[in-house]
Formats: sequence, C-alpha cells, structure tokens
Amino acid sequence: MTVTPASPAPAVHAKPARAVLDALESTPSGLTAEEAARRLESHGPNRLPAPERPSVLRRILGHFQDVLIYILLAAAVLKALLGDWIDFGVILAVAVINAAVGFIQEGQAEKALDGIRQMLSLDAQACRDGEWAMVDAEDLVPGDVVRLRSGARVPADLRILEATNLQVDEAALTGESVPSVKQVDPVEHDAGVGDRASMLYSGTIVSAGSGIGVVAATGSGTEIGRIQQMVSEADQLDTPSHASSRSSGRCSRGASSGWPSSCSWWATWCISSRGRT
Repeated sequence: MTVTPASPAPAVHAKPARAVLDALESTPSGLTAEEAARRLESHGPNRLPAPERPSVLRRILGHFQDVLIYILLAAAVLKALLGDWIDFGVILAVAVINAAVGFIQEGQAEKALDGIRQMLSLDAQACRDGEWAMVDAEDLVPGDVVRLRSGARVPADLRILEATNLQVDEAALTGESVPSVKQVDPVEHDAGVGDRASMLYSGTIVSAGSGIGVVAATGSGTEIGRIQQMVSEADQLDTPSHASSRSSGRCSRGASSGWPSSCSWWATWCISSRGRT
C-alpha cells in the first residue's frame, strides 16, 4: 500500500467554503463510511509519524564523529604517549563536554517532538453517512466534516463551514495568548497562520463557541506536522558536532565561530603555553 500524506489545497483559507468542499469531493453532510475507509487506505492514519531513534550509545558516539573531534582525540593520544597527562586531560575534557552538550540538546529536541505528538486529539465528532458519530481522530480523512464545541481539541486542519461565536486558543502555533476569533468567510491569500480566521489547526483548543469544519489536511500534512518536521531538522542541524564542522570549515576564511571551536583553540593555547614553560 502506498500512503500519501494529505496536504491542504493551495490557499484553502482563501477559498469559499463551498469551493473547498468541491475540491475535496465532499458535502456538508460529510463522507460515507465506505468512502472514508477508501481515503484512509490512500492517505494513511491521521497521526504524526514517530521518528526513528538510535540507541543511547549510538547517539553518544555520533557526537565524536567529527573531523575536529578526531584531531582533538589524536592530540590527546599523542600527549598520553608523551606522558603529558595534564594536556591529555584538557583535550579529552573538551571532546567529552562537546559530546555531552550535543547529547543534551538532542534530548531536549526529542522532548519537544513528544510534546507535539501529545497535543493531538484522541477522538472527534464526524458526520458519516449523514449522521454524527464519535470516531477515532486517527481515522479522519480529507473531506470528513467535523463538529467542535468549547473545550474540544481540533483533531486535524479544518476549513470552517459554520461558526457560532467561535474562538480558538492557537498559542501552540502562534504564541498568541489571546484566543483567535474564527469565521466562515475566506481571508487573504497571503495571510499568515495566525491571521487565517477561516481555518482551524490540529492541536489547538476551542475556547468558546462552536463550529463545523471540513478536514483539509491530516497527519504530517498539517501545520503541526510541519512544525514537527522543523524541530526534527533542528535536532540534526544545531548540535555542537555539526556546529564544529561548520566552524572548522570557516576557520580557513577567518570566520570561525561557535563554542566547540573556541574550546579547541583554548585547548591548543593551553598546550602551547605549557610547551613554552
């Protein structure tokens, strides 16, 4: 089975509600159970994929897989062979601290990813075969029509079809502490996420009123799925080992930066100073 993550139609927030329904081949009465099952088979479940996590040992060793660390460890071995144990300890400490900070940063990124997945709703009230019923949020598909009331967590990215005094807490996405007022009317094509009053986003919470919306995106195709991807990439890009690689590449141009390189220069200075004494 080939699963294709559902992505929202281009500028779905800027289209009239009827046009969005037509694009999703749905109706105000939602989908039939048979059609929902077919789309679930095609798009896959409405959940964020859990990233593959290497073992703790592999994660630790991964922070030693860097040219700069190789040089430091080689220098440490050389100093040990010469019996210069103080310099050996200084160099080894730099390499170990670099790996420790990188390991901690990766742990923080993993906690952030876990927190994002915990924001997802467990169930939803969807209209199937013309009747409202509670379904697992993971079974929602593009084109499903969902009803929400105050206190409910939005189970997927929705284009609003009906809204009655609807306000939503979107702090998880926008950082805004004030609930956003929602509407049926479309908004500007270039509106940011926080200004898309015609949309409800997965993981946000209805703080007042009620509304009905059609599912426009599920799983990794949602805004919260995009945020998860960004956090996952930051996990790979911002660790000290990667920073040291970039810094060592800039050293030849006189633009080295980042604490791992600073530690390396400090260790080199200590060694050279001891050589002069």
